[in-house]
Amino acid sequence: MTQPAPLTISIVTPSYKQPAWLRLCAASVADQVAPGLVVEHIVHDSLSGPEVEEAVRPFPNVKLYSEKDQGMYDAVRRGWDKATGDIFCWLNCDEQYLPGALHEVAEYFRNHPEVDLLFADAIVVDGAGAYLCSRQVLVPHLYHTWTCQLHTLSCATFFRRSLLRERGFALDKRWRDAGDAALIVGMLRAGVRTGYLRRYLSTFGDNGENRGLRPLAIKERGDLRGEAPKWVQSLDWLWKLLHRLRRFANGLYHPKPFAYDIYTESSPQKRVHFDVPKPTFYWKARMG
Repeated sequence: MTQPAPLTISIVTPSYKQPAWLRLCAASVADQVAPGLVVEHIVHDSLSGPEVEEAVRPFPNVKLYSEKDQGMYDAVRRGWDKATGDIFCWLNCDEQYLPGALHEVAEYFRNHPEVDLLFADAIVVDGAGAYLCSRQVLVPHLYHTWTCQLHTLSCATFFRRSLLRERGFALDKRWRDAGDAALIVGMLRAGVRTGYLRRYLSTFGDNGENRGLRPLAIKERGDLRGEAPKWVQSLDWLWKLLHRLRRFANGLYHPKPFAYDIYTESSPQKRVHFDVPKPTFYWKARMG
């Protein structure tokens, strides 16, 4: 049987004074081993100090760059500028990939050459790695994303290299909290070919600080909404309704039991198994 041509996935991790989380993140990337898959992990650190070097030392696959940046999105941009992969993505320090995640991504892109932008499901966990809720996705609708919210997570979003290198899409440094939403809105407006993978590929860390509810984040969401046509803004109730109907039709309000394995602060060298017999879509920090 002919082996598939190697496909390289470049992951950028923006870093600033989170060495303990970074170590777990790097471990979750380092064990993504599969035939025909090459993994490039770039950590762009904003001069945090020697603790970051110590955190990534056990992972020879990590390419560490220490230079001052202008925030998370600028760090990701700088990392993507250095990346050499076929597929680009980013994973924050308090996020992890689940076992086999990047193999699933590689197989999806191989089997769907028409898709340039891929979304997948993610699990929201607390600081100890325990389950909080499921974040299952659909292909985002432009008007809902533009005026209401981006319901996907960056830790489970993957781009073909051509979108950034040839078509010029990029994270805009003027956004501090809404950069990912602005990027996806731009891609949807341009008609980028998009798909989703009904698999849990990553974990998103909810450590008590809800970045999405900070005053700056709320302001930026308002600014992004203000760039939409007035008639689109006036129908935000319709986009919300359609989004909820799509979620209901796809069974996303009733996720099925599952299990996951991640690294934790108490087990940084071996994944810990978590069973989820009663999953929920309800994210208290965002909806409660």
